[in-house]
Amino acid sequence: MISLPTPTHVPLRGGAALRWGVLAPGSIAGAWVGTVHANTDQRVVAVASRSLDRAHAFAATHGIEHAYGDYEQLVADPDVDVVYIAAPHSEHRTLALLAIGAGKHVLVEKPIGLNAGEAREIAAAARAAGVFAMEAMWSRFLPQTTVIAQLLDQRAFGEVLTVTGDFGARFDFDPDGRAFNPALGGGALLDVGVYPAWLAHFVLGAPANVTATGSLAVTGVDAQAAVILDYESSAQAVITTSMLVDTPLTATINGTLARLEFDGPFMGPASFRFIVGAEGGAGAEVAQFAEPDGFVWSQGLCYQATAVAQHIADGLTESPLHSLDDTIAVLEVLDDARRQLGAL
Repeated sequence: MISLPTPTHVPLRGGAALRWGVLAPGSIAGAWVGTVHANTDQRVVAVASRSLDRAHAFAATHGIEHAYGDYEQLVADPDVDVVYIAAPHSEHRTLALLAIGAGKHVLVEKPIGLNAGEAREIAAAARAAGVFAMEAMWSRFLPQTTVIAQLLDQRAFGEVLTVTGDFGARFDFDPDGRAFNPALGGGALLDVGVYPAWLAHFVLGAPANVTATGSLAVTGVDAQAAVILDYESSAQAVITTSMLVDTPLTATINGTLARLEFDGPFMGPASFRFIVGAEGGAGAEVAQFAEPDGFVWSQGLCYQATAVAQHIADGLTESPLHSLDDTIAVLEVLDDARRQLGAL
């Protein structure tokens, strides 16, 4: 009988704890703060919005001490150790540079910028300032991903030759809204396609070639795409994304000795099956992984917060699990795909 490695994620309680500030109190910020306060020792001590009333309302909802009506006040607050940036994509670069310029560590929602160029600019500023900076790619810090990382290190898959990943979510059309407005960084690839693109990078690294096909919305952003990534090793990844339809959010990792199939949305807390040999064939073995804390969907956002706190306590300025170079490499793939679609 096969057994799976033990998860190696940073414990949610009992470790390093930081005082967080939140820039832009929207829905993702609410989900992030909610699970961080409920499930970790991290504490959000300040929130800032361009609307002071909105900041006050968010602070009241989440038990946050300080509310500010502009971002500069928050990054100047000496009680804030690290800033979580949850603004629309188009604001990530500006707010990250503002916080870094004030000497604050930063966790920036995905994608860290509108393109690889903006990601490089943020990385250069953080490295020059000597502060911690990371894209909030929460999927990398889930317990399931720490198990998969160990399986890859152990070469338990044999040679990985195909990776598949899918993320489609139907958005109501609004030409001025975040999803469809090019000025706000709209488009399926940046918003949800970044997750299967990250998975391919996590497993296989940077591709040698990117081939993309798809369709554009009337606003000019990519509405749907299929992307094939080819690698020097002869491996391939196939990622699909859409803002027009809901899809199963599935992913697989397929090697010469074993394969892995997710039972639920792969980018959030999920179970998976690790199958050695041909399932249903003689000698095939199956090991099942279940999310250890019983979290569903956005509850899993808290794992990255404790990881960031531990990285900073360890004196790191980047995560060894999801480095700034990893972030840049994924955005380079998305830039290439968007360029081929005519969305960039």
